[in-house]
Amino acid sequence: MGHAGAMTADLLIDQARLIATVDEGRREITGGWVAITDGTISGVGGPADPPPPATRRLSAEECLVTPGLINTHHHLYQNLTRAYTPMTSTPLFGWLQTLYPLWTANIDEEAEHVAAWVGLAELALSGCTTSTDHHYLHPVRAGDLLGAEIEAALDLGMRFHPTYGSMSLSQKDGGLPPDDAVRDEDDILAESERHVGRWHDPSFGSMTQIALAPCSPFTVTPDLMRRTAELAERLDVRLHTHLAENSEDDEFAVATFGMRPVDLYEDVGWMSDRTWGAHVVRPDAGEVARLGSAGVGVAHCPSSNMILSSGIAPVVDLRAAGCPVGIGCDGSSSADAASLWQETRLAMLQGKLTSGVDAMTARMALEIATVGGAGCLGRTGELGQLAVGAVGDVAVWKLDGPVFAGVLDDPIEGWLRSGPTAAWHTIVHGVPVVEDGELVSPKVDEMLRRHREIARRFQP
Repeated sequence: MGHAGAMTADLLIDQARLIATVDEGRREITGGWVAITDGTISGVGGPADPPPPATRRLSAEECLVTPGLINTHHHLYQNLTRAYTPMTSTPLFGWLQTLYPLWTANIDEEAEHVAAWVGLAELALSGCTTSTDHHYLHPVRAGDLLGAEIEAALDLGMRFHPTYGSMSLSQKDGGLPPDDAVRDEDDILAESERHVGRWHDPSFGSMTQIALAPCSPFTVTPDLMRRTAELAERLDVRLHTHLAENSEDDEFAVATFGMRPVDLYEDVGWMSDRTWGAHVVRPDAGEVARLGSAGVGVAHCPSSNMILSSGIAPVVDLRAAGCPVGIGCDGSSSADAASLWQETRLAMLQGKLTSGVDAMTARMALEIATVGGAGCLGRTGELGQLAVGAVGDVAVWKLDGPVFAGVLDDPIEGWLRSGPTAAWHTIVHGVPVVEDGELVSPKVDEMLRRHREIARRFQP
């Protein structure tokens, strides 16, 4: 099993009912323990393996222990217009056109920082240890919004993969956003390179990595997509965008470019394993095969795809074709709840509904939420598994009380079929962000107060 001998660990999580390692052998260890030293897993064992001494111990008695969950698509600032009444019954394009002016007029560094802090805290409560963020709204007057949200993640202790997103096509150019929401494409590329230089840490176990993310075919030009792909290749960073999201997306691409979104994706040089797309609800069978053979990652966003009536992504087929598939919460204005547990459960339910009851299990959904997400972010073998040498990102789930009564023979199926539930402990790089079901940070009440004040500005 591998244990750390007599070397003292920084943190020992022990007495687990079950550890779901999601490692290469998919080991499941009854009565197991995990040791973390210097932010990295230094030992994993069972009852027959004596655990190392540790500076700190967290009991996982009556708990399932999993790798920390990974969120592969989000728009954190949108929790400032969560469940906003004018937007609760509109499909994607109309929804965006109503919200763009509110977002653009009110976003600034403080709003971005507070929204990201609250959004990442919400994710941590759901067992999330790593989140991306697709932040595409950068009005020139608004300041350094990417830096503001990165500072929030650093303060909270979350592992963060924000993207420098972009929009360059405004309404006068045939796009959806208002004129003051977009930027010049040369400026976008210069800012992209500046942010990568300032923040991107490619080292093993890094807490901050940057990807580049032109928003969508209806907000940027094919030329910006091509030039961004070239820049990402030169800087060796990843690429992200919305892809084949709904029927409006299909119709726009065909009308504007004479091709479907996946064809456009290939035409602009994005059909590679450097990229991952959000949603990918509407590829046909041939497109699924092409995406899979190229190794394109997919951020599956079950709640958002249902609430905006976009459809259900063919996740089982995409995985079988070779796509890394991860889970995404998407922005709080559409999906509203940022719970990785909930999205993972919905991925399981949708997979059963669309592909057959045995085609998707709780274990497959857990894989999507962990190793699948690591694949989308280009960090396979580093994130998303409990194995010696991987990062010390762990979620501990209490399986007690009326909600889990009767879950006796299979804690993994019970964890996702029962509920709702939240993480008991969420540990990032060996440090608890959530402990005994509560956020560790002393700032929670203050940040919620500030968030309430700022959100009032966004909701006239």
